[in-house]
Amino acid sequence: MSGSVTYLEAVVIGLVQGVAELFPVSSLGHAVLIPAFIGGSWKTTLDMTAPQSPYLAVIVALHVATACALILFFRHDWVRIIKGLISSVRERRIETPYERLAWLLVIGTIPVGIAGIILDKLLREHLGKPALAGVFLALNGVVLYAAEQMRGGSASSSASRSGRRGDAASITGGGSRRKPAQAAAGGHAGTATLVRELDKHGRELPPDIASDVRLSRLDRKTAAQLGAAQILGLFPGLSRSGSTIVAGLFKGLHHEDAARFAFLLATPAILGAGVYKLPELAKPENSGVVGPAIAGSIVAFIASYISVRFLVKYFETKTLKPFAIYCLVVGLVSAAYFA
Repeated sequence: MSGSVTYLEAVVIGLVQGVAELFPVSSLGHAVLIPAFIGGSWKTTLDMTAPQSPYLAVIVALHVATACALILFFRHDWVRIIKGLISSVRERRIETPYERLAWLLVIGTIPVGIAGIILDKLLREHLGKPALAGVFLALNGVVLYAAEQMRGGSASSSASRSGRRGDAASITGGGSRRKPAQAAAGGHAGTATLVRELDKHGRELPPDIASDVRLSRLDRKTAAQLGAAQILGLFPGLSRSGSTIVAGLFKGLHHEDAARFAFLLATPAILGAGVYKLPELAKPENSGVVGPAIAGSIVAFIASYISVRFLVKYFETKTLKPFAIYCLVVGLVSAAYFA
């Protein structure tokens, strides 16, 4: 074992995790780069590639704290989604928006779950190197910036205020039900529109429900593709949320809906990784890191909740460009420094 993670180290990395996991700047990349820059005991203790290192299990615990913050923030959505999944299984149907959204999230979680198991050894033994993390972080910046350039315009420049009923009406207990459209926002990259959803009485739905209704119109292939984009987040330096948001933009989603789907998709994926990895913390040789892991998780939970509150509002009108520039600059500096 490379050494026990201290409380200070866990709290600092927990704070970084809580911010960088949801901001599209890669929490895993920062979890590799920050200890390497600090050096000393941080560099040796917080090295996920070291034999028998408990650091990766601690990082997974911090990720689970982020998932818990996402569940708290989107608690009303998850109640509706779980009810939709239960009613879909019980009634053997997929008709209402939340029945469709529930299954889209299931489909979207499968690719990253399989990839996480397959890439676990590769991540632990080879990918968690600072130089590689710097290269991946710079690449993440290029991808984010290229997506915005190819898409064109700001997050709000193409927002449409035309109303739409149909699927939205089924949430309020009425209206005709119809098959989902091929995309939630329609069009190709650069023409996304933010459609105003109306209930059966012609009243505008709350923004969160309206976004869920638009997302429920995604087809299964698109959900699988957006879910597969999360796989890039397994590479330190490439952002899970950033990759999923970019994939959503290319599928014609508005920034707001793309970010929302990314956050919803991240929750079961992170919890699944927790089930797979957290038992390592229960090993007798890792007993010394349980306390620091809990302390770091509390910090990660608080930081994640604040971050998601900020980002949900941010993506209503803003773009990925500031994060792209940050990743490109920090990534290139890191790659050069650790080369």
